[in-house]
This record gives sequence, structure tokens and C-alpha cells, in this order.
Amino acid sequence: MATAAVIPSYNRVEPGSEQLKPSSYPDTGVISSVDADAVATDWVKDFNRALSTQDLSAVKQLFLSESCWRDQLGLSWDYHSLYGPDKIVSFITSAPNGSRILSVKVDSSNITRKPSVAAVDFKGKVNGVVSFLTVETDVGRGRGLVRLLPDTQDSNKWKAFTLFTAMHELKGYEETIGSNRPNGVDHGNHPGRKNWQEQRIATENYEGDLEPTVLILGAGQGGLTVAARLHQLKVSTLIIDKNPRVGDNWRNRYHQLVLHDPVWYDHLPYVPFPSHWPVFTPKDKLAEWFESYARIMELNVWNSTTLIDAKWDDGKREWTVTFVRRKANGEEETRVLHPRHVIQATGHSGEMKMPSIKGMDDFQGDRLCHSSQFRGAENIPHGQSKRAIVVGSCNSGHDIAQDFYEHGYDVTVVQRSSTYVMSSKNGLDVLLGGLYEEGGPQTEDADVMFMSIPNAMLKRMHQDATAEISRRDEKILEGLEKAGFKLDNGPDDAGFFMKYFQRGGGYYIDVGCSQLIIDGKIKIKQGQEIEEVKPHGLLFKDGEVLEADEVIFATGYENMRGTARKIFGDDLAERVKDVWGFDQEGELRTMW
Repeated sequence: MATAAVIPSYNRVEPGSEQLKPSSYPDTGVISSVDADAVATDWVKDFNRALSTQDLSAVKQLFLSESCWRDQLGLSWDYHSLYGPDKIVSFITSAPNGSRILSVKVDSSNITRKPSVAAVDFKGKVNGVVSFLTVETDVGRGRGLVRLLPDTQDSNKWKAFTLFTAMHELKGYEETIGSNRPNGVDHGNHPGRKNWQEQRIATENYEGDLEPTVLILGAGQGGLTVAARLHQLKVSTLIIDKNPRVGDNWRNRYHQLVLHDPVWYDHLPYVPFPSHWPVFTPKDKLAEWFESYARIMELNVWNSTTLIDAKWDDGKREWTVTFVRRKANGEEETRVLHPRHVIQATGHSGEMKMPSIKGMDDFQGDRLCHSSQFRGAENIPHGQSKRAIVVGSCNSGHDIAQDFYEHGYDVTVVQRSSTYVMSSKNGLDVLLGGLYEEGGPQTEDADVMFMSIPNAMLKRMHQDATAEISRRDEKILEGLEKAGFKLDNGPDDAGFFMKYFQRGGGYYIDVGCSQLIIDGKIKIKQGQEIEEVKPHGLLFKDGEVLEADEVIFATGYENMRGTARKIFGDDLAERVKDVWGFDQEGELRTMW
């Protein structure tokens, strides 16, 4: 009887999600000198003519057979990646009124945006014309980007390899920024009027009959940025969070935590990090920034607030939400509000994934917990020694192991499968260089450039990028393998981003722990599952027992849908979709 093939951990996907197939590059031949402005302008003119006349055969002729149109809210109220001319035309045909996008224009408003000859692959062997676009739909305006290549099968006519369109604003509901900024005062005679501070207190506390239109659960970066955007659209929004202060979701994490991605990649809307901000942000510094951001942006945040009940009324199209709020004076109050919308911004990771292993309750050491509950290694009294085991070999596991080592512990990392490893410098230089770096494009432009790459094409590009990172990191990777640490290159050898998008983990961005493993200062227990937790250690399947005073399980998190089930109950959890991983079109599931 044949046995089912075992899927390697680096190819594992979130349940119900798709294994994304990398795109291929067309054979464009050698491109000599070309007038990029003329090429982009001519293509845009033909594209607009085809849309305005609803000539779908003409639309089809403007795209390469290997093409993709990636759209965010322009063609529909969803995100789509449409691969190939046939799917593009089929999607437009199936829409009740055809294409909702009315027209696009070449955007030459700065040097980054204007049409230019540029590579569309990682190695720079496939070159074409790249141009930013402005987009107008039936209800809004947005931005886009097109990559044009000559079609060698059709007299070298310039056609779209990728087209990206995204709606950024609704007509009549523009943000209150720039020339649309508020006046700040209503001049004239207004007896008894409240000043700004009095108005803020009334608004923040939803005094009287005030009700929020939107309720956001969670005051982390996701909740804050959505609230900031909604505030600029004059949509009344309330954030609630169980923690006492904004930023506590970072303050309460392990002691040595520093962000692994750089400052240029982490800006919040409207108030970017200042020019003196460090490249990598310590957790407590980030927490202080979030707290300041909430005040500067005049966001309504209720801390120390616990949601008790939330029910949706299909008839009234509104929620009834009950929660208990602990006020600054220590008093508790129960409030019932009726928002039209609830946004769950509790983090895409969901509840902690803590294994259930025989003997856990009998552990007699100092600490056994999940990494989310780990606050930091303790100082060991002089003359004593301590042993720590970290179960899990990704970012958190490595950071915690390094923290233990730096506090004098004897440390072992349990690696059950394999891990993708790249050094912080080489990995980020290769993957983010030219986009998110000092002196790089404006953040808004960098975001358009990155999001304009369909994920299947990104996977193909990152196969080459991963090979380049591995070349630069050769010494580290060889040393890890010699130390018994098992490596992989991510799904289809596409590295970090694809492993993150596909399963939400399985990688380590090296900031120093790899060398400790190479030097034997941190030991590795590889390829063995835990059989039992003993009073003073762990028993593995191979019969070996490792003694430990502390055991930390850096074993990841459940799907965010589980958190929705915990908060809203089974009925609502069954109406929403799973989070993370790719859908059939290669878009991330349920993230936007």
C-alpha cells in the first residue's frame, strides 16, 4: 500500500490556502534605445480607448500572454490578481457594468514616477518600460504602475507584462489633509462654545448620545493606522484595548526584542519616523512612539477595556457591543455602543500555539511557558549555573536563546524540522534595496512599486534573490550546517518573504545568534520530537533527556480566525474566512 508523500516543512501552507506557482519571464530579446515617455503614453492612450469603447478584444491585445493585472479595489470591492489576457477579459465581462476603471494617466510628477527603462526581473536581464499611473474609477481615484515589454510574437508591440491599479480615495470623501486640512477654529461669536481640549474629551469618551461608526479591537500598529486613516475621512472611530497603555503590546514582549525590519519599511501614515530614528527600533521605543502617535493623531482609545459581548443585527445592520472600561481614576463602567462596523486588529497571528505534552504540569524547574509570556532571562547569582531549552528555531526562538546565553545560561535550541536563515544586512540589502533604504523613493512610491508585483512574479524574483543572499551568507550557512542546524531555502527556493506569506513563519533573520550556534556556545537538538516533559528537563523520542531549569516554547501562533471565534463566538467565526496564506489568485487571504 502506497504511503502519502510527506510535505517538507518549508513547503507547508496554511490550511485551505494554495501553493503558489512562480511566474515565468517572457523572451523579450535585446532592447536598444527607446523613448520611454512615448511608449508609456501610447500604451495608455490605447488602453483608455479600449476601456471607453468597451472593446475587450482591444484590451486583450494590450497584454502579454504571461501578463498579470493586479487590482486593489479599482475593478471591484476586493483584491484580485488576474493572470493572462483571457482572465482579464473574463473578469471585466462578468462585471455588471464592465470595467469600473474609467481611465489611467501617465504620472510624471517626480523622477521616480516618470516613465523609464528599467529591469522587471531581479537579475536585470529582462528590461522594459516602467511608468507610474494615476487612476480614475467610477467612484474614486488611485494610483498604479505598468511594466511594458515588447511582444516578440507580435512585431515587438509594447504590451503590459504587469499592470497594477489601486483605489486610494473615494470621490467626495477625500482626506482632511493638505489643502483640505481643517481650519481649527470657527471664528465669530459663539457663546458657551467648547475649546479644543473640551471637545476632545467629549469625543474620546463618547459622551451623551455619541456613537462610533467603527469599533476597532486592538491598539497595535494595525488598529492605530486604520483609525488614523478613518479619522482623516471624518469617520467616528473608537479603539479598545485590554492593556493599560497604548504600546503595551510591545512593552510586554521579551526584554531584548528589537524589530528585525528597518525603519524605512515601518512608517505609519501622516507622521513618519524622524530622521534621527534608529534603523532597527527597540520594542519599548516603538511602544512610546505608538502612544505619542495616538495622541498626535487625536485617536479615540479606551485602554483597560474588556469586551464582554458583541452581537450583529442583520436587520438593523449594526452591532450591539458591551464592554467594561476601567477609567483613569480606577472606577469601572459598563458601556453599550452600536457601531456599524467592527475591525479585529488583534494581530494576524492569533492565539499562542502551545503544545500539550505529557508531564507539563509536573515540571519543577523555574519556568515553562510560551515565548509570548517570556519577559526576559534572569541574572544568575554568582557561582550558580542554569540551563535553558528553547523549543523552536525561528526569530523569537533565536532571540530568546541569545538572551539566555548573554545572561550566562547553558542553552539548547530544539529544532524539529528546518529553518530559512539569512543575515539581517545581506537579506535586507538584497530584498529591500532600492525601495526601503536611506535616500530611497518616498514611502508612498516604494509601496506602490512593491505592491505592483503580483505574488507569483515576486516568488520568481525571490528565487534569484534568495540565491544571491545565500551566496553572500555562504560562510554563515556552512557554519550552521556543520553545527547540526538544518537549513532550507523556503518554498520553491524563494526564501524569506514567500515563507512568511505562505505559512507566517519558519525563518530567522540573523542578528547574531547564528554565530553563537556556529561557535558551539548555543547547542542544537535537531530533528527529534519531545516525548515527555520531566520534572527537570525534556525526554525526546530518541531517548535522550536534556535537563533544564527553564523551558520556553517558541512554537508560534494559531490562525487569527481562532481569535475571532474566541471573541465573537462560533456563529460569526463560521461566517468569516481563514487568515493568511495565498488564495487561488495568489492574494493573501482575509488580510484587507
